[in-house]
Amino acid sequence: MHDIRAAAESVFRAESGRIIATLIRISGSFDRAEEAMQEAFAAALISWPEKGIPQSPSAWIVATAHRKLIDYSRREKTHREKADSLRYETPSAIVPDHLINEETSMHFPDDRLRLIFTCCHPAINQEAQVALTLRTLGGLTTPEIAKAFLTPEATLAQRLVRAKRKIQEARIPYEVPPARDLPARLASVQAVIYLIFNEGYAAATGDRLVRNDLCNEAIRLGRLLCELLPAEPENPGLLALMLLHDSRREARSVDGKLVTLEEQDRSLWDHAAISEGMALIERALRLSRPGPYQLQAAIAALHAEAGRAAETDWRQIAALYERLLAMNPSPVIALNHAVAVAMGVSLEEGLKRINILSGLDHYYLFHAAKADILRRMNRMEEAAGCYRRALELATNLVERDFLRRRLREVEMHGEGT
Repeated sequence: MHDIRAAAESVFRAESGRIIATLIRISGSFDRAEEAMQEAFAAALISWPEKGIPQSPSAWIVATAHRKLIDYSRREKTHREKADSLRYETPSAIVPDHLINEETSMHFPDDRLRLIFTCCHPAINQEAQVALTLRTLGGLTTPEIAKAFLTPEATLAQRLVRAKRKIQEARIPYEVPPARDLPARLASVQAVIYLIFNEGYAAATGDRLVRNDLCNEAIRLGRLLCELLPAEPENPGLLALMLLHDSRREARSVDGKLVTLEEQDRSLWDHAAISEGMALIERALRLSRPGPYQLQAAIAALHAEAGRAAETDWRQIAALYERLLAMNPSPVIALNHAVAVAMGVSLEEGLKRINILSGLDHYYLFHAAKADILRRMNRMEEAAGCYRRALELATNLVERDFLRRRLREVEMHGEGT
């Protein structure tokens, strides 16, 4: 029985996104699709010990869940037409168990593409887009998502309910948008995936610097997007960016303490992830349609190529940030550009660029970056003031601990001069 349960759990982890996408297409309902899938997995735990694990477990789950959907419709007299449409729309899904094979799953890719665009429809706010994407395509439970984002479970559940209701009431189509709308909608999908990754890679709050589950899930969704839309260069750019950042996971925190990129033990980096990320960004850039994710991935690649921190090509990084700034003139990108200039051109020029930035006074990394440049310039008293301001604003406990250590260092150095 343990082997059967393990097999079912494996199918759920690997295939739940595919399965739920097909069931939503069949039923037109997120809730019914989820309920039918859960019942199908429960049925598997009863059937598989007696009859054996089917040749295609995922197809078996789809067929069983499809029968459940038809049973629901038959029980509801007011929805008999719905039952008829279900039987007409996908008759091939109801077949004897011994005839079920991989061919019954051939609609999965298109179904998942429709689902991810539905979850990330612009009529749904971004917080709900993230939750709905993780719940449906990611297969995460409501408590898992709530825990990951430090959100009360009841709040997260309501967010999901409102998102599903919005889809129903606004009659948001379960489809890939037409070509004219694809760029804007694809950008929303990419933003949601990267938002999930960023929350895992640098948790905004809590006592952990990295949440591996969210990083892994975002990378999995990035792979899915590349699989579904391989001709869009920003998709491999996004996946490359996440892989290259994630490759440093083991080196970023030692004994619960944050380690800066400059001080990391580069032998701990995941070089398989780096190789894959490099190949992806090279493939994307060959399409000659550079975008923000590709440029950010190229910056991460330059860091990955440096065997030692001193070998980092900061001038090239600054040039890439300049191109990125032209595409997206945000103050955060301008801050990153200023830091690259400080490291690659001169500390004075970088500090000058930081000092003219506006709108970042409540962003702790603005003060932390300025403090670091001032520390390198041996202006310890000013650096201490900036570290104190960063500490006031930072909410992640690991990052706060790092800022306190830096503050103590510059205060002690200042006392000794």
